Amino acid sequence: MLPEALARQIISEHGQHPRGRGEIAGAPHAALDNPGCGDQVTVWARVEGGRLLDVRFTGRGCAISQASASLMTQTLTGKPLAEARDLAARYRAMVLGEAPPDPALGELVALSGVSRLHARRKCALLAWNALEAALAGG
Repeated sequence: MLPEALARQIISEHGQHPRGRGEIAGAPHAALDNPGCGDQVTVWARVEGGRLLDVRFTGRGCAISQASASLMTQTLTGKPLAEARDLAARYRAMVLGEAPPDPALGELVALSGVSRLHARRKCALLAWNALEAALAGG
């Protein structure tokens, strides 16, 4: 578990300066929104040879949704698809409060406090749900 001040710093940095922004021409993608708060995200995923070669996103929203999308692209890009899906399941369980923060998630553990904020869980999972939809073919 990260110290609270460090977690806030990571969320703030990725929320204000998200990594992994942009589109991937020709790659499967999915767009989702959270009508409760207005967050919107589109996620592109390029898979080759069983590996998630690239993950990108566009959209707008709160610091949590943008930080989550940014951290997701950094964490999952280049991973074998099975490992990426496993990390996504671990992240989802953490955000929903079903599992404690897992060191395998790296900086994503900064979002573990969202599990206590039920209204913000959707923000933290929006990009991940879009990625799942993109991998399923939209």
